[in-house]
Amino acid sequence: MSHFLLELVRNHAANQQRGIYSVCSAHPWVLEAAMRRHLPAAGPLLIEATCNQVNQFGGYTGMTPGRFRESVYAIARKTGFPLDRILLGGDHLGPFPWQHLPAEQAMSHACEMVRLFVQEGYSKIHLDASLPCAGEPDPLPEGQIAERAARLCAAAESAAAKTSPVYIIGTEVPRPGGALDEMELAVTSPDAAETTLNLHRRAFAAAGLDAAWPRVIALVVQPGVEFSHDSVLDYQPGKASPLTARLALHPGLVYEAHSTDYQRPEALAALVRDGFAILKVGPGLTYAMRQALFALAAIEKELFPTAQQSQLPQWLEEAMLRHPEQWQKHYSGTPEEQQLLRVHSYSDRIRYYWNVPSVQQAVDTLLRNLQQRNIPETLLSDYLPAQYRKVRTGSLQSAPVPILLDAVGEALDPYISATQA
Repeated sequence: MSHFLLELVRNHAANQQRGIYSVCSAHPWVLEAAMRRHLPAAGPLLIEATCNQVNQFGGYTGMTPGRFRESVYAIARKTGFPLDRILLGGDHLGPFPWQHLPAEQAMSHACEMVRLFVQEGYSKIHLDASLPCAGEPDPLPEGQIAERAARLCAAAESAAAKTSPVYIIGTEVPRPGGALDEMELAVTSPDAAETTLNLHRRAFAAAGLDAAWPRVIALVVQPGVEFSHDSVLDYQPGKASPLTARLALHPGLVYEAHSTDYQRPEALAALVRDGFAILKVGPGLTYAMRQALFALAAIEKELFPTAQQSQLPQWLEEAMLRHPEQWQKHYSGTPEEQQLLRVHSYSDRIRYYWNVPSVQQAVDTLLRNLQQRNIPETLLSDYLPAQYRKVRTGSLQSAPVPILLDAVGEALDPYISATQA
């Protein structure tokens, strides 16, 4: 499937302004919703796993690259999505999960991880060695970052017997894993982008990777888009125009834009038009899933006595308080402010808690309750008005899981529209 991305880059250079969006989530409902929504669209569906989600030790999902691939394929078989239209990628593959270790040990783990991703058929590989390891300066010298990226590429190439993966280099500001507190972002300068490219090109050549360099198809840059806990920094084409103009010098390259969650539809279309042909989205999808589940829980509260209710919001709050490691570093303020952020922050740290057994049980109870009752149209109208309209027209089944999947799919609609033009 890497040939699709190579063709995408060639077409963009020929002023055919199409793109591709990347679903960066491991949640089964998000993946199922994406497959159902993308099925009528053209081209493959790109699904990416980060180094924290999936690695040789299981990541926070408990899945290796092979297990994640099989879980994706199982969902595809369930939904009828053709396996040959699934494009798998690895995002931010590098030493990030092992930053606490000495550099050599962390890089050894990272190389093995990248090798496994490619061995298991992932064809889009983001090489990101930008973060320092134990005892190293922060930030790392750019030359050292490029040298480590080349080392990761060599590991990938060693496993590329059946496939020829394409590579993404560079990293965005801020670092992966959390949103900004301060919403003042500088767009990457053309000179900085050029420096990153040149350093990586030289590092690849020094490592004997000349054959791999033409498969470096995208550079991660900062186009000036980001989201904080409660606001979104929208794309402004004028500010990015010097950066986008530089692509004319590199016909074999496009930009990859991270943190595009919550951008307005017209902003996503403008990003693709301006050369940011790969759009990453993740928290925005699980945020939409959480909204739908909480709306269903509100409907449940109207229909069932307290003793029968799932109490889903309360179980989530209890799980987050009992295991604060996934949100505590990100949410500051008073206890009341933290409580609000735990549920309603755009960064959606709540996404790390859906696999907690008590939360899973609450979700199961919620769905079981609502499957036993006809959901009144009036309650749908109150709590899920977009899905209410579809139920009224007969285009959506009035049942909890179809309603939930549709809500996630709606968050993907702007991406499909922006990349299919």
